[in-house]
Amino acid sequence: MTLTVTAPPAPRAAPQPPGTPGGATALRRTWRDRWPLLPLVATVLLVALPSEGPEGGSVLGGATAADLVSGVAVLVCAARLLFLRRRPLTPAAALVLGLPALGLALATVCAGDPAAALPGFVRHLQVFVLVPAAVLLLVRDARDFRVLAGALVLLAVVQGATGVHQYATGSGASYMGEDVRAVGTFGPGDVMGMATVVGYGLLVAVACTLRTPAGAPRWLRPWAPVTAALLLVPLALSFSRGAWIATAAGVLVVIALTGFRQALRSLAVLGAAAVVLVGGFGVGSEMIAQRLTSITEVTSAPDRSVSDRYTMWAAAEGMWREHPATGVGLKGFPAYRDAHASIGLSAGSDTAGAGQEFRKQPLLSPHNMYLLVLSEQGMVGFTLLAGSWAALLAAGVRRLSAARAGGGGGHAKAVDCGLAAVGLMTWQTVDFLYADIGGPSTVLTGIVLGLAAWWALAEPERTAAA
Repeated sequence: MTLTVTAPPAPRAAPQPPGTPGGATALRRTWRDRWPLLPLVATVLLVALPSEGPEGGSVLGGATAADLVSGVAVLVCAARLLFLRRRPLTPAAALVLGLPALGLALATVCAGDPAAALPGFVRHLQVFVLVPAAVLLLVRDARDFRVLAGALVLLAVVQGATGVHQYATGSGASYMGEDVRAVGTFGPGDVMGMATVVGYGLLVAVACTLRTPAGAPRWLRPWAPVTAALLLVPLALSFSRGAWIATAAGVLVVIALTGFRQALRSLAVLGAAAVVLVGGFGVGSEMIAQRLTSITEVTSAPDRSVSDRYTMWAAAEGMWREHPATGVGLKGFPAYRDAHASIGLSAGSDTAGAGQEFRKQPLLSPHNMYLLVLSEQGMVGFTLLAGSWAALLAAGVRRLSAARAGGGGGHAKAVDCGLAAVGLMTWQTVDFLYADIGGPSTVLTGIVLGLAAWWALAEPERTAAA
């Protein structure tokens, strides 16, 4: 009889801590893989630098520190493509992100003064083409997406806390004769800056609340809804009607895409938080009520800001009618404004407070991104740029629906990323009805478009949780 002896299975090697040679190797590998994300994270966080002067924190020819670091991110991305042959854009991504560049170039060449339009070409190319493409290429997977989205939340918390302190101490921007408007570190010259940042952070927190990532730290599940609720306070104290509408639209879309039952529960919780924080504690309740009422009075008894906005909208439409194909050229709106605006347009908006003396800020844009594009780039540029945004939003919603149904491979593991991307893109497209690019927070528009592009256009395996 033959006796067969089976050797016991070898014990499984324990994971090596960072202090051991194996752990050090893994740490070096992680650093080597993740360091290209650092310029993008730095771009988001450097937006928090205090604004200085009328240029809003400019450090070189109107560019902020965040703008310069975003340029570093673009250079890192270009170097990886040229020298390392790393991850070129897919044909679909190249088409969606590259077509707006054609409209920008055409509007610059056809402008009455191409040299004057050139700075506008560079700025628009940075925000709508280069930075989104860099985000799409440098974000490797869902973990990188969450890191960059987490930086948006951190920035929102810092700016929101600063804004609440300004309201409580009467050191904010001037509003209805009192220095109570929360503007964060952006100053009274960019009253939309803090509201934009807080809106981004709130949407990311809501997305994380509705679909907490698997394997996330234990503290994330309770703190995500708390953060979202607390960010409602500085958003309300910004007194920005456009940001309120855009945030409400983004939150409703995110909630609706999670399912009917969870949508009802989330709306109930969000409504209760708003009532408690604003109604119960009386946080700016009287001013907020007045501001909300003004939304419905834009035609019967509009205030000066609304009247000026309507006048500039009409001026932008007049420019487009005179130059329907290619517009008046980038940065051309101020030069053509007076020829198309009625005499009811004021000389500018009054700004003061938050450490700044009284100043008359000129009205250099129609405060509507769609009309600005239509007037400066014509129907060609408008079709290419707005079509790119529509494609990102439609593809993102389609991919999110597939991920919720359990399809799409790695997408099912990153539903939280999809909710955040679609919510941010919804916020941006709605906010563009009441605002346009300008100010230190402009570079974040490129980051948001890049996150939306990553979710909508990245390869399926790249959306899997790391």
